[in-house]
Amino acid sequence: PGGGIDAAAAAAEEAQASARHRELAAKVARATSEVQECKNTIERLRNEQDDIKSAMADDEREMEGLMAKRTTLQTKREGLQRKIRELGSLPSDAFERYRGKALKTLHSLLGKTNEQLAKLGHVNKKALDQYQQFTEQREAMEIRRGELDKAHAKIGELMTHLDQKKDESIERTFKQVSLNFREVFAKLVPGGKGELVMQRKKPGQGAGAENADPEKAKENAAARGFAEKYGGVKIKVSFGQGETMMMKQLSGGQKTVVAVGLIFAIQRCDPMPFYLFDEIDAALDPQYRTAVAAMVRSQADGGTQFITTTFRPELVKVAGCIQGVQHSHKVSNVREVTLDEALNFVGEAMIPASQRGGKRDRGDGPYDSEESEEEE
Repeated sequence: PGGGIDAAAAAAEEAQASARHRELAAKVARATSEVQECKNTIERLRNEQDDIKSAMADDEREMEGLMAKRTTLQTKREGLQRKIRELGSLPSDAFERYRGKALKTLHSLLGKTNEQLAKLGHVNKKALDQYQQFTEQREAMEIRRGELDKAHAKIGELMTHLDQKKDESIERTFKQVSLNFREVFAKLVPGGKGELVMQRKKPGQGAGAENADPEKAKENAAARGFAEKYGGVKIKVSFGQGETMMMKQLSGGQKTVVAVGLIFAIQRCDPMPFYLFDEIDAALDPQYRTAVAAMVRSQADGGTQFITTTFRPELVKVAGCIQGVQHSHKVSNVREVTLDEALNFVGEAMIPASQRGGKRDRGDGPYDSEESEEEE
Protein backbone atom coordinates (compact mmCIF):
# COMPACT_ATOMS: atom_id res chain seq x y z
CA PRO A 1 0.00 0.00 0.00
CA GLY A 2 2.85 2.52 0.66
CA GLY A 3 4.41 1.87 -2.73
CA GLY A 4 1.12 2.46 -4.53
CA ILE A 5 0.67 5.89 -2.96
CA ASP A 6 4.13 7.06 -4.12
CA ALA A 7 3.49 5.97 -7.67
CA ALA A 8 0.22 7.86 -7.76
CA ALA A 9 1.87 11.02 -6.46
CA ALA A 10 4.66 10.75 -9.00
CA ALA A 11 2.15 10.24 -11.77
CA ALA A 12 0.26 13.35 -10.60
CA GLU A 13 3.44 15.44 -10.57
CA GLU A 14 4.39 14.17 -14.00
CA ALA A 15 1.00 15.17 -15.29
CA GLN A 16 1.42 18.64 -13.81
CA ALA A 17 4.94 19.01 -15.25
CA SER A 18 3.66 17.97 -18.68
CA ALA A 19 0.88 20.53 -18.49
CA ARG A 20 3.40 23.16 -17.43
CA HIS A 21 5.70 22.18 -20.29
CA ARG A 22 2.91 22.45 -22.82
CA GLU A 23 1.95 25.87 -21.46
CA LEU A 24 5.53 27.11 -21.69
CA ALA A 25 5.93 25.68 -25.18
CA ALA A 26 2.79 27.59 -26.25
CA LYS A 27 4.19 30.78 -24.78
CA VAL A 28 7.53 30.24 -26.55
CA ALA A 29 5.70 29.62 -29.80
CA ARG A 30 3.71 32.81 -29.39
CA ALA A 31 6.85 34.79 -28.49
CA THR A 32 8.67 33.35 -31.49
CA SER A 33 5.73 34.34 -33.70
CA GLU A 34 5.75 37.86 -32.27
CA VAL A 35 9.51 38.17 -32.77
CA GLN A 36 9.08 37.08 -36.37
CA GLU A 37 6.34 39.62 -36.86
CA CYS A 38 8.56 42.34 -35.37
CA LYS A 39 11.38 41.33 -37.69
CA ASN A 40 9.02 41.51 -40.63
CA THR A 41 7.80 44.94 -39.47
CA ILE A 42 11.37 46.18 -39.06
CA GLU A 43 12.23 44.92 -42.51
CA ARG A 44 9.19 46.64 -43.95
CA LEU A 45 10.03 49.90 -42.19
CA ARG A 46 13.61 49.69 -43.42
CA ASN A 47 12.35 49.27 -46.94
CA GLU A 48 10.04 52.24 -46.49
CA GLN A 49 12.94 54.28 -45.07
CA ASP A 50 15.05 53.44 -48.08
CA ASP A 51 12.19 54.47 -50.35
CA ILE A 52 11.81 57.77 -48.47
CA LYS A 53 15.54 58.45 -48.64
CA SER A 54 15.47 57.78 -52.35
CA ALA A 55 12.47 60.10 -52.76
CA MET A 56 14.20 62.81 -50.69
CA ALA A 57 17.31 62.53 -52.84
CA ASP A 58 15.15 62.96 -55.93
CA ASP A 59 13.42 65.95 -54.37
CA GLU A 60 16.76 67.55 -53.44
CA ARG A 61 18.01 67.11 -56.99
CA GLU A 62 14.79 68.63 -58.29
CA MET A 63 15.06 71.51 -55.79
CA GLU A 64 18.62 72.22 -56.86
CA GLY A 65 17.45 72.36 -60.41
CA LEU A 66 14.62 74.73 -59.46
CA MET A 67 16.99 76.96 -57.48
CA ALA A 68 19.36 77.14 -60.42
CA LYS A 69 16.44 77.98 -62.67
CA ARG A 70 15.23 80.60 -60.17
CA THR A 71 18.66 82.20 -60.09
CA THR A 72 18.71 82.29 -63.88
CA LEU A 73 15.26 83.84 -63.99
CA GLN A 74 16.17 86.47 -61.37
CA THR A 75 19.24 87.40 -63.36
CA LYS A 76 17.13 87.65 -66.49
CA ARG A 77 14.51 89.68 -64.59
CA GLU A 78 17.13 92.15 -63.32
CA GLY A 79 18.43 92.55 -66.85
CA LEU A 80 14.92 93.26 -68.11
CA GLN A 81 14.27 95.75 -65.31
CA ARG A 82 17.51 97.51 -66.12
CA LYS A 83 16.43 97.77 -69.74
CA ILE A 84 13.05 99.13 -68.63
CA ARG A 85 14.78 101.77 -66.50
CA GLU A 86 16.92 102.71 -69.46
CA LEU A 87 13.76 103.19 -71.48
CA GLY A 88 12.48 105.67 -68.89
CA SER A 89 9.07 105.93 -67.30
CA LEU A 90 6.33 103.93 -68.99
CA PRO A 91 2.71 105.03 -69.32
CA SER A 92 0.35 103.77 -66.65
CA ASP A 93 -1.51 101.56 -69.15
CA ALA A 94 1.59 100.04 -70.76
CA PHE A 95 1.27 96.66 -69.09
CA GLU A 96 -2.49 96.43 -69.59
CA ARG A 97 -2.18 97.31 -73.27
CA TYR A 98 0.20 94.44 -74.06
CA ARG A 99 -1.02 91.92 -71.52
CA GLY A 100 -2.15 88.68 -73.14
CA LYS A 101 -0.37 89.18 -76.47
CA ALA A 102 1.84 86.47 -77.90
CA LEU A 103 5.58 86.63 -77.38
CA LYS A 104 6.18 86.64 -81.12
CA THR A 105 3.88 89.62 -81.54
CA LEU A 106 5.64 91.47 -78.74
CA HIS A 107 9.05 90.80 -80.31
CA SER A 108 7.74 92.14 -83.62
CA LEU A 109 6.44 95.31 -81.96
CA LEU A 110 9.70 95.70 -80.08
CA GLY A 111 11.68 95.47 -83.32
CA LYS A 112 9.56 98.13 -84.99
CA THR A 113 9.87 100.37 -81.93
CA ASN A 114 13.66 99.99 -81.93
CA GLU A 115 13.77 100.93 -85.62
CA GLN A 116 11.72 104.06 -84.90
CA LEU A 117 13.98 104.95 -81.98
CA ALA A 118 17.07 104.50 -84.17
CA LYS A 119 15.66 107.05 -86.63
CA LEU A 120 15.18 109.61 -83.85
CA GLY A 121 18.87 109.70 -82.95
CA HIS A 122 19.93 110.88 -79.49
CA VAL A 123 16.85 111.16 -77.31
CA ASN A 124 16.71 112.10 -73.65
CA LYS A 125 15.15 108.96 -72.23
CA LYS A 126 14.64 110.68 -68.88
CA ALA A 127 12.65 113.54 -70.36
CA LEU A 128 9.36 112.25 -68.97
CA ASP A 129 10.80 111.90 -65.47
CA GLN A 130 12.31 115.35 -65.70
CA TYR A 131 9.04 116.79 -67.02
CA GLN A 132 7.10 115.30 -64.11
CA GLN A 133 9.72 116.51 -61.64
CA PHE A 134 9.77 120.03 -63.10
CA THR A 135 5.97 120.07 -63.19
CA GLU A 136 5.84 119.27 -59.48
CA GLN A 137 8.45 121.92 -58.75
CA ARG A 138 6.51 124.46 -60.82
CA GLU A 139 3.30 123.70 -58.92
CA ALA A 140 5.15 124.09 -55.61
CA MET A 141 6.64 127.39 -56.79
CA GLU A 142 3.22 128.60 -57.93
CA ILE A 143 1.85 127.89 -54.47
CA ARG A 144 4.82 129.67 -52.92
CA ARG A 145 4.34 132.58 -55.30
CA GLY A 146 0.71 132.89 -54.25
CA GLU A 147 1.75 132.94 -50.60
CA LEU A 148 4.40 135.57 -51.30
CA ASP A 149 1.92 137.69 -53.28
CA LYS A 150 -0.50 137.60 -50.35
CA ALA A 151 2.29 138.49 -47.92
CA HIS A 152 3.42 141.30 -50.25
CA ALA A 153 -0.10 142.67 -50.42
CA LYS A 154 -0.42 142.61 -46.62
CA ILE A 155 2.96 144.29 -46.20
CA GLY A 156 1.95 146.92 -48.76
CA GLU A 157 -1.26 147.58 -46.83
CA LEU A 158 0.71 147.90 -43.61
CA MET A 159 3.22 150.27 -45.22
CA THR A 160 0.39 152.39 -46.63
CA HIS A 161 -1.26 152.52 -43.21
CA LEU A 162 2.01 153.47 -41.50
CA ASP A 163 2.73 156.12 -44.17
CA GLN A 164 -0.70 157.63 -43.60
CA LYS A 165 -0.13 157.67 -39.84
CA LYS A 166 3.33 159.18 -40.37
CA ASP A 167 1.98 161.87 -42.72
CA GLU A 168 -0.83 162.68 -40.31
CA SER A 169 1.67 162.95 -37.46
CA ILE A 170 4.00 165.18 -39.49
CA GLU A 171 1.20 167.45 -40.63
CA ARG A 172 -0.23 167.66 -37.11
CA THR A 173 3.22 168.48 -35.69
CA PHE A 174 3.85 171.06 -38.42
CA LYS A 175 0.57 172.78 -37.72
CA GLN A 176 1.40 172.94 -34.01
CA VAL A 177 4.94 174.23 -34.67
CA SER A 178 3.55 176.79 -37.14
CA LEU A 179 1.05 178.04 -34.56
CA ASN A 180 3.78 178.21 -31.89
CA PHE A 181 6.11 180.08 -34.27
CA ARG A 182 3.44 182.67 -34.97
CA GLU A 183 2.92 183.26 -31.24
CA VAL A 184 6.64 183.25 -30.37
CA PHE A 185 7.58 185.59 -33.22
CA ALA A 186 4.86 188.02 -32.20
CA LYS A 187 6.40 188.14 -28.70
CA LEU A 188 9.96 188.52 -29.97
CA VAL A 189 9.04 191.19 -32.53
CA PRO A 190 6.22 193.41 -31.32
CA GLY A 191 3.98 194.15 -34.27
CA GLY A 192 5.73 191.53 -36.38
CA LYS A 193 4.27 188.45 -38.02
CA GLY A 194 5.84 185.08 -38.72
CA GLU A 195 4.49 182.16 -40.69
CA LEU A 196 5.69 178.68 -41.66
CA VAL A 197 4.50 177.50 -45.07
CA MET A 198 4.78 173.94 -46.34
CA GLN A 199 5.92 173.95 -49.96
CA ARG A 200 4.23 171.45 -52.26
CA LYS A 201 6.11 169.90 -55.13
CA LYS A 202 5.17 171.06 -58.58
CA PRO A 203 3.54 168.56 -60.97
CA GLY A 204 6.20 166.51 -62.71
CA GLN A 205 8.84 167.35 -60.12
CA GLY A 206 10.87 164.43 -58.77
CA ALA A 207 13.09 161.61 -59.97
CA GLY A 208 11.83 159.90 -63.11
CA ALA A 209 8.92 162.31 -63.55
CA GLU A 210 9.78 162.99 -67.21
CA ASN A 211 9.27 159.38 -68.24
CA ALA A 212 6.47 158.58 -65.82
CA ASP A 213 3.48 156.74 -67.22
CA PRO A 214 0.29 158.81 -66.69
CA GLU A 215 -1.70 155.69 -65.78
CA LYS A 216 0.88 154.56 -63.25
CA ALA A 217 1.09 158.12 -61.93
CA LYS A 218 -2.65 158.05 -61.20
CA GLU A 219 -2.34 154.69 -59.48
CA ASN A 220 0.56 155.88 -57.34
CA ALA A 221 -0.97 159.26 -56.51
CA ALA A 222 -2.84 157.90 -53.51
CA ALA A 223 0.22 156.04 -52.26
CA ARG A 224 2.61 159.00 -52.34
CA GLY A 225 4.02 159.84 -48.94
CA PHE A 226 4.75 163.11 -47.26
CA ALA A 227 8.16 163.41 -48.89
CA GLU A 228 6.55 162.85 -52.30
CA LYS A 229 3.99 165.63 -51.82
CA TYR A 230 6.06 168.32 -50.11
CA GLY A 231 9.39 169.83 -51.02
CA GLY A 232 10.30 171.83 -47.93
CA VAL A 233 9.30 174.58 -45.48
CA LYS A 234 9.25 178.27 -46.32
CA ILE A 235 9.43 180.97 -43.64
CA LYS A 236 7.70 184.31 -44.18
CA VAL A 237 8.16 187.11 -41.65
CA SER A 238 7.32 190.75 -41.27
CA PHE A 239 9.17 193.03 -38.80
CA GLY A 240 6.36 195.56 -38.46
CA GLN A 241 6.95 197.44 -41.70
CA GLY A 242 4.02 195.68 -43.36
CA GLU A 243 6.24 193.99 -45.95
CA THR A 244 6.55 190.20 -45.84
CA MET A 245 10.10 189.02 -46.46
CA MET A 246 11.77 185.69 -47.11
CA MET A 247 14.82 184.40 -45.25
CA LYS A 248 17.28 185.42 -47.96
CA GLN A 249 16.07 189.04 -47.69
CA LEU A 250 16.81 189.30 -43.95
CA SER A 251 19.87 190.70 -42.24
CA GLY A 252 22.06 188.63 -39.93
CA GLY A 253 20.31 189.84 -36.79
CA GLN A 254 16.85 189.26 -38.27
CA LYS A 255 17.81 185.74 -39.30
CA THR A 256 18.95 185.10 -35.73
CA VAL A 257 15.57 186.27 -34.40
CA VAL A 258 13.77 183.94 -36.81
CA ALA A 259 16.04 181.00 -35.88
CA VAL A 260 15.55 181.60 -32.15
CA GLY A 261 11.80 181.87 -32.67
CA LEU A 262 11.76 178.57 -34.56
CA ILE A 263 13.74 176.88 -31.76
CA PHE A 264 11.30 178.15 -29.13
CA ALA A 265 8.34 177.05 -31.29
CA ILE A 266 9.73 173.53 -31.54
CA GLN A 267 10.57 173.58 -27.85
CA ARG A 268 6.96 174.31 -26.98
CA CYS A 269 5.79 171.41 -29.13
CA ASP A 270 8.39 168.89 -27.91
CA PRO A 271 10.30 170.21 -24.86
CA MET A 272 13.84 169.00 -24.22
CA PRO A 273 15.53 168.84 -20.78
CA PHE A 274 17.99 171.62 -21.57
CA TYR A 275 19.27 173.86 -24.40
CA LEU A 276 22.76 175.16 -25.09
CA PHE A 277 23.01 178.57 -26.81
CA ASP A 278 26.32 180.03 -27.90
CA GLU A 279 26.06 183.83 -28.16
CA ILE A 280 22.69 183.82 -29.86
CA ASP A 281 22.33 187.52 -28.97
CA ALA A 282 25.62 188.64 -30.54
CA ALA A 283 24.01 190.06 -33.70
CA LEU A 284 20.72 191.23 -32.13
CA ASP A 285 19.56 194.76 -31.49
CA PRO A 286 18.89 195.69 -27.85
CA GLN A 287 15.10 195.38 -28.19
CA TYR A 288 15.41 191.88 -29.62
CA ARG A 289 17.96 190.89 -26.99
CA THR A 290 15.53 191.97 -24.31
CA ALA A 291 12.71 189.99 -25.94
CA VAL A 292 14.89 186.90 -26.29
CA ALA A 293 16.00 187.17 -22.65
CA ALA A 294 12.39 187.46 -21.51
CA MET A 295 11.48 184.43 -23.62
CA VAL A 296 14.35 182.42 -22.14
CA ARG A 297 13.32 183.44 -18.63
CA SER A 298 9.70 182.45 -19.31
CA GLN A 299 10.64 179.06 -20.74
CA ALA A 300 13.09 178.44 -17.88
CA ASP A 301 10.34 179.09 -15.36
CA GLY A 302 8.42 176.27 -17.07
CA GLY A 303 11.05 173.72 -16.08
CA THR A 304 13.49 173.85 -19.02
CA GLN A 305 17.16 174.60 -18.41
CA PHE A 306 19.07 176.98 -20.70
CA ILE A 307 22.84 177.20 -20.83
CA THR A 308 24.04 180.24 -22.78
CA THR A 309 27.24 182.13 -23.44
CA THR A 310 26.94 185.88 -23.86
CA PHE A 311 28.67 189.24 -23.69
CA ARG A 312 25.38 191.13 -23.42
CA PRO A 313 23.71 192.32 -20.21
CA GLU A 314 20.14 191.34 -21.16
CA LEU A 315 20.66 187.58 -20.72
CA VAL A 316 22.89 188.16 -17.72
CA LYS A 317 20.13 190.01 -15.91
CA VAL A 318 17.64 187.14 -16.21
CA ALA A 319 20.14 184.40 -15.39
CA GLY A 320 19.58 182.20 -12.37
CA CYS A 321 23.26 181.23 -12.05
CA ILE A 322 26.24 183.04 -13.57
CA GLN A 323 29.59 181.35 -14.17
CA GLY A 324 32.62 183.37 -15.20
CA VAL A 325 35.46 181.94 -17.27
CA GLN A 326 38.78 183.58 -16.45
CA HIS A 327 41.97 183.14 -18.42
CA SER A 328 45.23 184.06 -16.71
CA HIS A 329 48.78 182.99 -17.49
CA LYS A 330 47.54 180.52 -20.13
CA VAL A 331 45.26 178.82 -17.59
CA SER A 332 41.44 178.96 -17.65
CA ASN A 333 39.27 178.55 -14.60
CA VAL A 334 35.54 178.80 -13.95
CA ARG A 335 33.87 180.23 -10.86
CA GLU A 336 30.47 181.52 -9.92
CA VAL A 337 30.21 185.31 -9.96
CA THR A 338 27.65 187.79 -8.76
CA LEU A 339 25.30 189.71 -11.01
CA ASP A 340 27.17 192.97 -10.44
CA GLU A 341 30.50 191.41 -11.37
CA ALA A 342 28.99 189.94 -14.51
CA LEU A 343 27.34 193.22 -15.50
CA ASN A 344 30.58 195.09 -14.93
CA PHE A 345 32.40 192.59 -17.12
CA VAL A 346 29.92 192.63 -20.00
CA GLY A 347 29.75 196.40 -19.70
CA GLU A 348 33.52 196.55 -20.18
CA ALA A 349 33.28 193.97 -22.98
CA MET A 350 31.08 196.37 -24.93
CA ILE A 351 33.70 199.18 -24.64
CA PRO A 352 36.36 199.16 -27.34
CA ALA A 353 39.78 197.94 -26.15
CA SER A 354 41.41 201.31 -26.90
CA GLN A 355 39.13 202.93 -24.31
CA ARG A 356 39.76 200.31 -21.57
CA GLY A 357 43.37 201.29 -21.04
CA GLY A 358 44.64 197.84 -21.94
CA LYS A 359 43.11 196.29 -18.79
CA ARG A 360 42.55 192.92 -20.50
CA ASP A 361 46.15 192.81 -21.65
CA ARG A 362 47.36 193.39 -18.09
CA GLY A 363 45.00 190.76 -16.70
CA ASP A 364 44.17 192.92 -13.66
CA GLY A 365 40.37 192.92 -14.21
CA PRO A 366 37.94 190.49 -12.69
CA TYR A 367 37.93 188.45 -15.97
CA ASP A 368 40.79 188.21 -18.37
CA SER A 369 38.89 186.08 -20.88
CA GLU A 370 36.85 186.74 -23.97
CA GLU A 371 33.75 184.88 -22.79
CA SER A 372 31.29 184.78 -19.94
CA GLU A 373 28.78 181.96 -19.32
CA GLU A 374 25.40 182.19 -17.69
CA GLU A 375 23.16 179.30 -16.73
CA GLU A 376 19.44 179.28 -16.10
